[in-house]
Amino acid sequence: MSKQFDVIVIGAGPGGYIAAIRAAQLGKNVACIDAWSTTAGTPAPGGTCTNVGCIPSKALLQSSEHFEHAKLHFADHGISTGEVAMDVSKMIARKDAIVKQNNDGILYLFKKNKVTFFHGTASFVKAVEGGYEIKVAGKAEETLVGAQIVVATGSNARALPGLPFDEDKVLSNDGALRVGATPKKLALIGAGVIGLEMGSVWRRLGAEVTVLEGAPAFLSAVDEQIAKEAKKSFDKQGLKIELGVKIGNVDTSGAGVKLEYTNAKGEAQVLEVDKLVVSIGRLPNTNGLNAEAVGLQLDERGAIVVDGDCKTNLPGVWAVGDVVRGPMLAHKAEEEGVAVAERIAGQHGHVNFATIPWVIYTSPEIAWVGRTEQQLKADGVKYKAGSFPFLANGRARALGDTTGMVKFLADAETDEILGVHMVGPMVSELISEAVVAMEFKASSEDIARICHAHPSLSEATKEAALAVDKRTLNF
Repeated sequence: MSKQFDVIVIGAGPGGYIAAIRAAQLGKNVACIDAWSTTAGTPAPGGTCTNVGCIPSKALLQSSEHFEHAKLHFADHGISTGEVAMDVSKMIARKDAIVKQNNDGILYLFKKNKVTFFHGTASFVKAVEGGYEIKVAGKAEETLVGAQIVVATGSNARALPGLPFDEDKVLSNDGALRVGATPKKLALIGAGVIGLEMGSVWRRLGAEVTVLEGAPAFLSAVDEQIAKEAKKSFDKQGLKIELGVKIGNVDTSGAGVKLEYTNAKGEAQVLEVDKLVVSIGRLPNTNGLNAEAVGLQLDERGAIVVDGDCKTNLPGVWAVGDVVRGPMLAHKAEEEGVAVAERIAGQHGHVNFATIPWVIYTSPEIAWVGRTEQQLKADGVKYKAGSFPFLANGRARALGDTTGMVKFLADAETDEILGVHMVGPMVSELISEAVVAMEFKASSEDIARICHAHPSLSEATKEAALAVDKRTLNF
């Protein structure tokens, strides 16, 4: 006998568990199915973000940053520590404990909001009267029927052609988060978010890190001025980044990994390392979904085709997050999950792709929202720009980190904010002010006239807004 639900959510990552909880809050009878497991075989909801992405990477970034501060910067504050050592196994154990806290927190929220959770792999069986039949393959097989289906199955790491992940020498983001000891030499293919964050972690702990990037420009999606500022800082730290490379043969038959590649000048290079992290993007995950059984439309990348409201080609079937178009960001998935749950309940869900913030949690952090200067130029938009360096910010000086700047881009005629770009300390937090301002179509003058606490890093935001009209308070 099948179990009937108003809404079945497939996947308990940021898009899925948020959709399930919101739908339940709106009075729906909801089931959520997820296959992630702990090493003990127990449920591990939270998807890539919680298990092998956002949360564990931030835990390792924090631990490695503490280590580097203790080793290199505490003396500047008059703190004597003696010889500083890192216990990598304890660092990894702390990360694992944080992940489990998040897993357990999601299960608690399911229980609190009366969401029925099923641990297993979900797949479409067929369309039936009243919705769709879904099979759950877990410890015990279940058959469910849902009037509305939300697919939130996320994405998988993309491997180099002919070089599968073994998570020992050739690592995805998963393996990069579970390295048991600091490698002497580490290479990362891809200078995106994962490459830079994981490269930063292991460089701080003593690894000799080389990042190989195929694109000729560094962080081409980032405002060019901000990307150049970030690159200068990474170079100074000793993070070796090579651009415009072409990867050739990769040999894993020895004790480590031997990479052959050509550099931007076309010169043949050989790099031998202990570990290789491949971070060249992610692919939508529809493995095992059995989409063909119900005629669910996929595109050439394997992503589920949806419209602006996250509706698929099938009535009553929706999809959100990494498995659909748009940026693969946890907070984008969350927004879509809430919006879909509200649309199912007859409300008007809202997602504004133009104000989704982006953050890279390196040191310095990089954050932005809206369009870059190069995009505005390419589109022929008349704009004004203003920037302010953290070097001139009192709070940044007190923190001991004056790297970077805040940059505003505003319409030349209306002064509406078109983009805000930051590189520096704690900009992952500062960017939210810009997101709120842009959501309400604020002008740069609005930000300039808002009182900001002194001394604070946010004063750099105020000063950058002032600089759009060539004004300054010069705190």
